[in-house]
Amino acid sequence: MTVPPVIRNFWRFAARRPSFMTGLVIVLITLFLAIFGPVIAPFDPEHALPGVSLTAPSFENWMGTDVSGMDIFSRVISAPRIDLTIALVSSTIAFVVGVFLGVVSGYFSGTPGPGRYVSEGIMRGADILQAFPIFIFALALVGFRGPGTENVIAALAFLNIPYFLRITRGSVLQVRERPFVEAARCSGNSEIRVAFRHVMPNALTPALANISPGIGFSILLTSALSFVGAGVPKPTAEWGSMISIGAPNMMTGQWWTAFFPGLALGLTVLGYALVGDGLRDYMDPAKRN
Repeated sequence: MTVPPVIRNFWRFAARRPSFMTGLVIVLITLFLAIFGPVIAPFDPEHALPGVSLTAPSFENWMGTDVSGMDIFSRVISAPRIDLTIALVSSTIAFVVGVFLGVVSGYFSGTPGPGRYVSEGIMRGADILQAFPIFIFALALVGFRGPGTENVIAALAFLNIPYFLRITRGSVLQVRERPFVEAARCSGNSEIRVAFRHVMPNALTPALANISPGIGFSILLTSALSFVGAGVPKPTAEWGSMISIGAPNMMTGQWWTAFFPGLALGLTVLGYALVGDGLRDYMDPAKRN
């Protein structure tokens, strides 16, 4: 069986970049745990074990137990399901909406007619969203709608739209000046068709490369919201919620209650950041070889 050249070139690229390969391994592990974590967990991640509150790591409880008696290892490997679901769904929504608005804003920027005002309106809306500290804004949105998975997804998607909008707009402003765009106009295509059929496919690379760090940021923000009680409701296994539960116990010497969830969260965010850096290099022909 012959390996397609695209896959062969990708793995050759990854093998020359240890940081990218490390991030890829972390991402694959989190994806595996998101699917199979609750299945392979030795204990129920949402139910307490009798008589084992705040026990230290042991052969039976590899990462110890928390103040409620729940097995920390089972909860740590089960948490990626909810964290990744929120991050993937919210990032996908933000990407689709952000790219659409970025194409409209970038293509019609500075042009005569109503398109110019639409472009300016989109950018002023993005400026307003980004004028507030993102965590405070997310906290306010979730607080307004109430805690819950769906509301966290909606808040993160809404707040991440300007991120993809600005990236796409900057790329569109460069692509729209290329000769093939003028040739598409001269062929009789409408401005909308030129924008979405010819400009958008050639301006997607920067936005695609930033999906991975965007997912990592969404995981971090989800955990931050859960840490303050505005995210995923307890006792659902979620890293930020576990850190919140375990933080007070660290003061009395039970370090494992917050250390292992925090370590898992940090490694996951790092993994997605490393993959994002690698993808940016891979999509840049000057850095690929």
